[in-house]
Amino acid sequence: MNLTRRSMLAGAMSAYATSVVAEAPLSSLRPVARPVYHDTLARKIGRAGLSGDVGVVLADAETGEVIEAHSPDLPQPPASVSKAVTALYAIENLGAEHQFNTTVFVDGVITDGVLDGNLILAGGGDPNLVTDDMALLAQRLKETGLTRVNGAFFVWDEALVNLDEIDNTQLDYLGYNPTVTGLNLNFNRVHFEWKLEGSNYTTAMDARSANYRPAVTTSRMRIEDRSAPVFTYRDLGQVDQWTVARSALNNGGSRWLPVRHPALYAGEVFATFARSNGIILKTPTEISELPATATPIASFQSQPLTELMRAMMRYSTNITAEAAGLATTTLDTGQKWGLQASAARMSRWARQRGGDISPYFADHSGLGDTSRMKASDMVRFLTASNVAQTLRPIMKDIPVVDAVKNRVAAASGAVQAKTGTLNFVSNLAGYVRAADGRNLAFAIFAADVAARERGKLEGSESPRGSRQWNRKAKALQEHLLHGWATGL
Repeated sequence: MNLTRRSMLAGAMSAYATSVVAEAPLSSLRPVARPVYHDTLARKIGRAGLSGDVGVVLADAETGEVIEAHSPDLPQPPASVSKAVTALYAIENLGAEHQFNTTVFVDGVITDGVLDGNLILAGGGDPNLVTDDMALLAQRLKETGLTRVNGAFFVWDEALVNLDEIDNTQLDYLGYNPTVTGLNLNFNRVHFEWKLEGSNYTTAMDARSANYRPAVTTSRMRIEDRSAPVFTYRDLGQVDQWTVARSALNNGGSRWLPVRHPALYAGEVFATFARSNGIILKTPTEISELPATATPIASFQSQPLTELMRAMMRYSTNITAEAAGLATTTLDTGQKWGLQASAARMSRWARQRGGDISPYFADHSGLGDTSRMKASDMVRFLTASNVAQTLRPIMKDIPVVDAVKNRVAAASGAVQAKTGTLNFVSNLAGYVRAADGRNLAFAIFAADVAARERGKLEGSESPRGSRQWNRKAKALQEHLLHGWATGL
């Protein structure tokens, strides 16, 4: 895979494509909204003290009847609420039981356990493949009776289009903005750990998961005496070379960094486990095509798609959303699509599936802030035919809390929803069981686009004022959910 990288990683980011207008007139989804609720809702939003714009819609989940709404037709950045749309897009098109395969091929003849030819590790787009799975795949290779490989060791990642990163407006050292390819490992992140010993630091780069921590050489770290930037990156062809500012390190700690050569990273980890099973492999090399003569010898299957989407909704993993969306478009059309084209296809699908809605998605994860969706459109989507029966069971349980953050026992299990958070963007959309037993659908979209743009210029993970703003937005969500679930 050929990658082009910027050498310094703390630059400013691009601007929003559009802006939103505060306090749009009250409008409705299907029937006319009940105006008696609007003033109450407006007062709650006003007391939250949020700058920017807030759009809210609450509707009956079965009939779509709007119960209350505030500025419902403002196009807002949906952030990770987009993942709810992606989940349905993938499940309905690929099938709930769809699984991604990671396969080991042989290209040659095996005689008495010796392969006179090449071994190939081929990715099938699995976004949730982790180091423990690689260990299992290497064990399965051993169980075939293979003991030696005389030829080369290749890796293949062309099942999906290769993305250098999801969103180029994000700081590039953020682990949640990784490369996406057909062969992914550990969400395409490497674990960087440091520890102060005397006056010097020791560092480690590894591919850790639940049971293993294999060291890797495809990502390297060097500490440099400087105050800024925190990180820099250089692409050395087959190695990710990072540097970190000494002034940014404390006595010890760790963080995940993105991997920009995931196929080579996965190949190195697989070779480590193959070696532990007595099979020595050469240094992995990327190939662009699978040989027609290659035959499968061992494989690992992901969990069924529904389970992958459940985990995505809970942990909001961006790479899972992007790989699922890209795989859906690829398998549905028979050809690989770029991210923007695939997201545009999902946008068209959502307009039809949601019943005359008008979202625009720039990606499948919501990491890019140029996506736009109205609160009214999100609720129309959630209340469309047969959507709730698929999405609600895989959404995250959101606790209902009172004014002092104590959980309300009577409302336990009442809310299933998807969060969506960026700096100065905080959204929540899903389903709530009201105190009278009715099932409701809701969307709460809040964003201060101007503040987000100013924050980008700082080149910081947490621009000034963003944490306070997002805390206020979350408090508003909690207040609204409490009222809807308890009737108080």
